[in-house]
Amino acid sequence: MLFKLANLSQLDDFDSILDARTPAEYQIDHIPHAINTPTLTDAERILVGSTYKQISGFEAKKRGGALAARNIATHIETLFMDKPKNWTPLVYCWRGGNRSGSMVTILRAIGWQAQQLEGGHKAYRKQVVESLETLPSHYQFTMIGGATGSGKSALLNELALQGAQVLDLESLAQHRGSVLGRFADKPQPTQKWFDSQLADRLRRFDARKPIFVEAESKKIGQIALPESLIAAMRKAPLWQIKAPIASRVAYLLADYAEYVKHPDRLKQQLTYLLPLFGHEKLNQWHQLIDAGNFAEITERLLCEHYDTLYQRALERQSDFRPPQKALMLADLSPDTLNKTAQQIIHETSSNFHVLPLQ
Repeated sequence: MLFKLANLSQLDDFDSILDARTPAEYQIDHIPHAINTPTLTDAERILVGSTYKQISGFEAKKRGGALAARNIATHIETLFMDKPKNWTPLVYCWRGGNRSGSMVTILRAIGWQAQQLEGGHKAYRKQVVESLETLPSHYQFTMIGGATGSGKSALLNELALQGAQVLDLESLAQHRGSVLGRFADKPQPTQKWFDSQLADRLRRFDARKPIFVEAESKKIGQIALPESLIAAMRKAPLWQIKAPIASRVAYLLADYAEYVKHPDRLKQQLTYLLPLFGHEKLNQWHQLIDAGNFAEITERLLCEHYDTLYQRALERQSDFRPPQKALMLADLSPDTLNKTAQQIIHETSSNFHVLPLQ
């Protein structure tokens, strides 16, 4: 039975979503919360493709059919045995062809009400792209800005803990958005997988409430933000967070602890700043690292690079509005962040007006 996807919210109507593609395809992108139940492994798909090219389509279908049947049987025995008779899964492959079709045929023969996604992942991807072009304009964002180390991410976490709607773009992108911003041992997602997660988060927000987001540039590491989201963020009011330099240094030393543990990684990342500062400055920083003076190099990087960079961004009126309000925090302690989040939620909610239906 074919199912045509008209909008992403329809995905919530199914008990499970089964991705019949290979693990490699699933890794690149998949429907959020989908379970990878490949009808062919990566190696098996290559084998079937080679058979198709070197022998014939008929021989490839025989070999592929036998492999798929065995794999589907394994999934039934290991993953589906506890499913009730009224279980309704949605199954998809790349283009809604033989791989998802064979799984749906077997599942329906058993008695489950499985459906096959018409057009497969390709049709789903089209829906993601289209939704990202329009969804951001349905919401009102409030941006949290501030220089590096001012506790923006920690404040976003506190806002979420207090029940506010938060869009954590750096978490989705697995990157903090600066030259030192990569997460330890966590590669960034593919652009498609980032898009899928972003579309899923956006569609679940309540348009009757504000959404808090950190002020970001057009790219976070290697991940590009949709132009529609950038446009919506540029219209958003900006809360500028400030904190004493000592508090910022302490916060960064804790947040970037991997560089203290692995100073060679810090040296390697700082080489990306060589065109801006030259060898003499880079050597000075390396000497501080070798001496274990991480607090000093952190303060110097803030004063000599990051604060200047942030001030330039603020002065570019095309990027963001001037700050609606600037908050100078006494420190970045949990208590201070808690009270700051309360203040921001209260004042933002008091001035919030629901957008008219578009």
